[in-house]
Amino acid sequence: MSSQPVISVKNLDHYFGHGQLRKQVLFDINLDINAGEIIIMTGPSGSGKTTLLTLVGGLRSAQSGSLQVLEQELCGANAARLTQARRSNGYIFQAHNLHGSLSALQNVRMGLELHKNISQPEMKTRSAQMLEEVGLGERLNYYPDDLSGGQKQRVAIARALVGRPKIVLADEPTAALDSKSGRDVVNLMQKLAKEQNCTILLVTHDNRILDIADRIVYMEDGKLVNDGAVVAAG
Repeated sequence: MSSQPVISVKNLDHYFGHGQLRKQVLFDINLDINAGEIIIMTGPSGSGKTTLLTLVGGLRSAQSGSLQVLEQELCGANAARLTQARRSNGYIFQAHNLHGSLSALQNVRMGLELHKNISQPEMKTRSAQMLEEVGLGERLNYYPDDLSGGQKQRVAIARALVGRPKIVLADEPTAALDSKSGRDVVNLMQKLAKEQNCTILLVTHDNRILDIADRIVYMEDGKLVNDGAVVAAG
């Protein structure tokens, strides 16, 4: 593991709204995450988990404190720097966010669109290989409507990982799945992450999948209540 954390959050505060409507939603968050770690963030709805995830992912700019991702400071970052930061990330959401008019292969290929140095044939090859790895090699030309919930989420994982991101951010990736599909999906994320040495930050309410974590971080009322004791096996 590198000595420098992949994600380093220091004294991070965050607010929504302005003026009298301004409301603090994150309070003095401190968290370091190393390369290759799988961190699960859990806690009640409205505790700030998704907000923290979107800040780490460069989906909105952090306001106060320090938020370094891959040694780039994102607190106060402009749009260009946030866009740059997003290129290092893969995203997996609860709603798989697949394009209904595109085949599984085309959906996965979208994960490479930002990578200007990859040729069209190479994009196709890598996308097909990634679908093979998630067990959908026979379904390359299927459209989302013809896939089950678990299969759609596997396409979303393939799309998130095809660009070989350093960081994967997942927001409730198993919420819409039955327990077997959910387990398959997280096992797959864990396996591919270890193979690619990428770091996973995963928000979930799903207690059935907590055992894949290297550490569990618990949030409540915008604060880190527990910054992640190492999970005991067993």
